[in-house]
Amino acid sequence: MLSMLQKSFVSLTKSRFEYEVLPAKLLEPDHVTTSNIVTLFHPKSALLNVPALFRVGDMVNTGQKISLFADDPAYVIATATGRISSISPLTGDYGKSYLALSIHIAEKQVLDNEFETVVQNPTLEGVINFLAFAPGRPPLSIFADPQHRIKTIVINGVDSDLLIGTNQYIVKSKLKAVKRGIQILKSITGIERIILTVAGESLQGYGHLGVEVKAVNTTYPSALPELIMKNVLGQIVPAGQRCEDLGVSFFSAESVAALGTAFDSGRIPLTKIITLIRKDNSQKLIEVKIGTPLKHIFAKYGLTVNEKDRIIFGGPMRGLAVYSLEHSIQPDTDAIMVLDQSQAAYSSNYPCVNCGECVRICPAKIQVNLLIRFLEAGQYEQAADYNDLLSCVECGLCSFVCVSKIPIFQYIKLAKYEIERTKTAEAADG
Repeated sequence: MLSMLQKSFVSLTKSRFEYEVLPAKLLEPDHVTTSNIVTLFHPKSALLNVPALFRVGDMVNTGQKISLFADDPAYVIATATGRISSISPLTGDYGKSYLALSIHIAEKQVLDNEFETVVQNPTLEGVINFLAFAPGRPPLSIFADPQHRIKTIVINGVDSDLLIGTNQYIVKSKLKAVKRGIQILKSITGIERIILTVAGESLQGYGHLGVEVKAVNTTYPSALPELIMKNVLGQIVPAGQRCEDLGVSFFSAESVAALGTAFDSGRIPLTKIITLIRKDNSQKLIEVKIGTPLKHIFAKYGLTVNEKDRIIFGGPMRGLAVYSLEHSIQPDTDAIMVLDQSQAAYSSNYPCVNCGECVRICPAKIQVNLLIRFLEAGQYEQAADYNDLLSCVECGLCSFVCVSKIPIFQYIKLAKYEIERTKTAEAADG
């Protein structure tokens, strides 16, 4: 799904990547059978000193809501019936903390019926309480946040990275579920302006959805929210702000389809469509139960991970590496990429040579060659104040074109995390 890199021999022109539009008729995704264990990532709570509501050894049913602590809104949905075999701390990227909750799957599956009460009377509170863990992880809580007044919902039918076809598949193959999800969103939020974005193709075939339909340019990274805001909605997201601060909330097409499926079936969807990207860059759409470990998927497709190979959650530009085959599929996992060691880009200690490639390719027009000097020195506040750190849309193009192999994307992610962590700590201190 990745078109050829278009790069002029004259260095004054920009390199270009193109999203490749999927054909109208698509094969159904492969269905990956369930493993004997699923592992769900429950956001770590500040309430760890209070007794847990669930313990190792407890039985849970398929579709059951699992809140580990009273008065904590965080929860996961059991994607299988079985016994909780472990609850252990897990550290994710950039300081994110989870409790990895593993369920050993029982032979007999029992469905939980608590969600049926929400289906009979859809409300915002009910949907937030049961579907925030649905495939695509719909950002429902934003509508209950008094600091944000959302006026527009954008349903993104284009994937945020190259080589991924998950949301394009949903838009082309699950329009009935998307339409139902749109109806639910309108009903529970009262928001009438809903926009569906599609990948630079004919806008015909979507009129029955009752929403605005807008085409997104097929040049990467046009499908990122900040660029959709600028190029499609005509709004610039100021540095340090989010789309939600301007009254716009972004949903993936899969998350909206999941809402529709939930209310049509009366059951919380428990499987995820993902794009499996193999070492030769060939792609396969697969459907897999949320919580399935990587090793189970790789065994099915005969994928071998050797020493120094890379496993990437996401695509080649924005994805992040994971370091264990025990890592599992989560509701917002859109792709798994297996990168051979011969293709892996290794960072170096070579200094910036001021070639200007990063500046020419940056969609936010940041002087990246100056920014990286502050980031390498750990001067994150200065990078934000004087060199547009917070204007970065995190497309990863600067890292890709860097002739010195500086991991610019990772420096930027780290800097943003440290700035946010500092603000949180200062707010907590009063």
